[in-house]
Amino acid sequence: MPSFLTRTFKYRVYPTARQERQLEQTLELCRQLYNATLEHRTLAWRMARVNIHAFTQMAVLPEIRAALPEYRQVHSQVLQNVVGRVDRAFLAFFRRARQKGKPGYPRVKLAGTYRSITYPQPSPRSVSPDGHRIYLPKIGLVRIKLHRPALGHLKTLTVLREHHEWYVLLICTNVPVHTMPATGLSVGIDVGTRWFFTTSDGEQVSNRRPQEQLQHQLTDAQRELARRTPGSGRYRKAHDRVVTLYRRSRRQRAQWHHEEAKRLVQRYDLIAHERLNVEPMTGSRRAIQDVAWSQFFRSLTSKAEMYGRKVIAVHAHNTSLRCRKCGKTTRANRRTQERFLCVFCGHDEHADFNAAWNILARALPSGRR
Repeated sequence: MPSFLTRTFKYRVYPTARQERQLEQTLELCRQLYNATLEHRTLAWRMARVNIHAFTQMAVLPEIRAALPEYRQVHSQVLQNVVGRVDRAFLAFFRRARQKGKPGYPRVKLAGTYRSITYPQPSPRSVSPDGHRIYLPKIGLVRIKLHRPALGHLKTLTVLREHHEWYVLLICTNVPVHTMPATGLSVGIDVGTRWFFTTSDGEQVSNRRPQEQLQHQLTDAQRELARRTPGSGRYRKAHDRVVTLYRRSRRQRAQWHHEEAKRLVQRYDLIAHERLNVEPMTGSRRAIQDVAWSQFFRSLTSKAEMYGRKVIAVHAHNTSLRCRKCGKTTRANRRTQERFLCVFCGHDEHADFNAAWNILARALPSGRR
């Protein structure tokens, strides 16, 4: 395990009315530059089959700032980052095209959809010594709620707008790992919609389904939004209510995932889970979207790195059909969603518990726990 990590620390900031107007204007100027950069590359290819490089477009930025005075109010590195985002969007497009999937050509950013600006090389002393202010170039000192210290060395600073709230993301390198004492225990976990996960130790954790709990309120809010005239004051209020409810469910889910991930990491040295391709499953199943397995696995991996534990993702093929006692695999073993009964040796137990054991066995071929 590495002794140092790169981590992102997220904090709420409270800009003044003037600073908020500056941030809004900066986002809008960056959005326009993003769209202009995208159009430049698109037209160059369509008309002359020329692929414009990011460095070529960055070299033009001083001329843009000289011709358009409003861009002088935006930090030069922020503008360079905008061009870099377009370049990364095209690189991802070319990668998807090579993989024979849906390429997804980069799209223009509509009004209100450009939500962040990035300072690639912020000052290491951006946060004031008392922890009450953070310095944003061209914006000034902004009040921050530093609910925990940012460890390591500050590498990148991003200002993010989430609806009517503002946050800063501090990406720090050389963050030390806080290794926990070894417990000597390993566990396999099988995720599902009936139970959030079942461990090879027999523990079953119920699904909380935060969005389902708010579904009645969401339905009422969305119906009210549909009745309002877009652009009106009542429409904005109804839209704010829908966004607030979705944000509440998202935050409740993330908090729940963090709590469960930390509890597992504190208890076990090694945690094995299935390597699931969740995206094809979410098209028609709201329950799968509500439990958000991928987010939980990311949280589990992040916590394990932070505390010196190990997480292994194993292939999920036949983990629910293989008998953990005799090793035979057949569809007839899975009698119901919850019951596993081996037709060869007669082994009978909860299907998720049997799957969790198989997941652990694939992470530990020797079979030792």
